[in-house]
Amino acid sequence: MERKTRIGIIGCGNISHCHLGGYKAMPDRVELVACCDIDEPKAKAYAEANGFKSYYKDYNEMLAKEALDAVSVCTWNAAHCGATVAALNTGCNVLCEKPMAMNASEANEMLEAAKRSGKLLMIGFVRRFGNDADILKSFIDAGSMGELYFAKATYLRRNGCPGGWFGDKEYSGGGPLIDLGVHVIDLCRYLAGCPKPVSVYGVTYDNLGDNRAGGDKGWVSKSSLGIDFKYSVEDFATALIRFENGFTMNVEASFNLNIKNDVGNIELFGTKAGARIDPQIEFFTDMNGRFVDIRPSGNTALDFNGLFNREMFHFIDCVRDGVPCRAPAEDGVMLMKILDAIYESAATGHEAPVR
Repeated sequence: MERKTRIGIIGCGNISHCHLGGYKAMPDRVELVACCDIDEPKAKAYAEANGFKSYYKDYNEMLAKEALDAVSVCTWNAAHCGATVAALNTGCNVLCEKPMAMNASEANEMLEAAKRSGKLLMIGFVRRFGNDADILKSFIDAGSMGELYFAKATYLRRNGCPGGWFGDKEYSGGGPLIDLGVHVIDLCRYLAGCPKPVSVYGVTYDNLGDNRAGGDKGWVSKSSLGIDFKYSVEDFATALIRFENGFTMNVEASFNLNIKNDVGNIELFGTKAGARIDPQIEFFTDMNGRFVDIRPSGNTALDFNGLFNREMFHFIDCVRDGVPCRAPAEDGVMLMKILDAIYESAATGHEAPVR
């Protein structure tokens, strides 16, 4: 019988439970060995509740003492690079949550560590594993939309900072652009065949801040560690991204914006048809001299049930069977380069190259 893949989790916050659910769904293939969190009581409770054999406060200690095969990095963004590099250096395969890092420099450091170690570094671009992405990509790959040349990537919240460290740039690296924008930017780029970005023009605003009506969705400075998080990120970001092949993408992302309802959709425009996910997939084209709107049969909206499981199953398939990774570190680096350029353009008021 083949040995199980020995799993460690670094960071026991909310997103780690999504990874954990996937691991628990394949008990014949993985073994939950150790977990780690700088909040030691949280790590202890997490281990006891989920069947981990050991728990730690310091990931370096965990990596030194435990013979792990693969690690999920689910910390706040500022710790992604350090935890990932440490895990790779000890011979672990790593699935690092999005965003890959605080900036492209850190992302490159992580990629280089993966190359040196010969281990897999996968980035948590979970939207790539959605049923909606699979359906739309099948139409694109079949040529039904023709050549894609423009996309709209939108993720807007009226009052929706997750709270705590998400609002503090020192820990998050940015606001809705780096937290929400990564999902839709990456999904659009993935569906378009991952073209190379060349430049951006971006704008960010911090006009509304954290004092918003509506109560429980607004940002709050909360921490069981006693950290006094500051609210120092943008409310809203928008950008136009140009790619080497002529494809362009417009992105909008907000934690706070004066809109009627939260919005999360993508639109793609090709020479044969346009498509929109909102939340069902719909195509817009012409046939026999008439405009036609087409909705594929069945439910084509993103199904969150099993979404992260599909991502985790793929990660383990890559680790155990050498399956080609659908969310490689190289794509994570490119996404961070795009985000860096957007923030640079917003700061300078000029177009910025994607370096």
